[in-house]
Amino acid sequence: MATVSIILPAKNEGQNLVHLLPVLRAAQPDAEIIVVDDGSTDDTVALCKANGVHCVSHPYSMGNGAAIKTGARNASHDVLLFMDADGQHDPTGIQALLDKLDEGYEMAVGARTWDSHASLARRAANYIYNGLASYMAGRPVLDLTSGFRAARRRHFMRFLYLLPNGFSYPTTSTMAFFRSGLPIAYVPISARRRGGRSHIRLFEDGLRFFMIILKVGALFSPMRLFLPVSMAIFATGMLYYLYTFIDSHRFTNMSALLITTSVTTFMLGILAELVSALHYKEADAERRLARRTPHQDD
Repeated sequence: MATVSIILPAKNEGQNLVHLLPVLRAAQPDAEIIVVDDGSTDDTVALCKANGVHCVSHPYSMGNGAAIKTGARNASHDVLLFMDADGQHDPTGIQALLDKLDEGYEMAVGARTWDSHASLARRAANYIYNGLASYMAGRPVLDLTSGFRAARRRHFMRFLYLLPNGFSYPTTSTMAFFRSGLPIAYVPISARRRGGRSHIRLFEDGLRFFMIILKVGALFSPMRLFLPVSMAIFATGMLYYLYTFIDSHRFTNMSALLITTSVTTFMLGILAELVSALHYKEADAERRLARRTPHQDD
């Protein structure tokens, strides 16, 4: 049985932590619990001390992703479990995630059921994100943005530099694990309504999620991004050439530009694929090392 460090990023979540921490300690009495105080102005630190929980404080608010990275760096156990401090995630569901890791998965994610999302707009946004991520990863992604997940520390730390400081670490870690050939399991969960006000802004952070999917996809699966774009530009150029040939029997500069751009985009995809191969080589080396020392932590 792997030892686990539970990491909770928290910014002014005292009203939720006062109820969550005792339940969490009762559910996982042997776990290391780390609350990362992301510049809170409430009684977060005092609550952690009262509950015997390790608290690491940022001098100012650095973002949810930055808190996740701080928690991972301060964790001492070989499994990292992340959950929100706002009361959405039920501590009794932790064991189901840990059981998936014992089955051989390298990451286990709590996939929220359809009725768990706060609004229709957020449901629709997550459906779009999951579909796009599934295409980029080449595997079904059931919940791209869930913050309730467990992962092997030795793998998670490899991708720490990729994680943004904002509200997108689940997106990046999911894509990085999938494209590195690390198996991910999904466990259905029903998330509660959070206590207090959410710090996520649907449209602004939604655009960031979309850009991060593209960036990580371009890093770990570049041809799934560059090839369709190249083909679309090439098809547009050929159709425009066909139109101008029929209409005026000419091969125009615009057709030449589109076809040339499509070839350039395709070549950029090949170059990005070569760069991406370096990540796969590193992942293969670490998997071989892990097989030789399966219980050794970083």
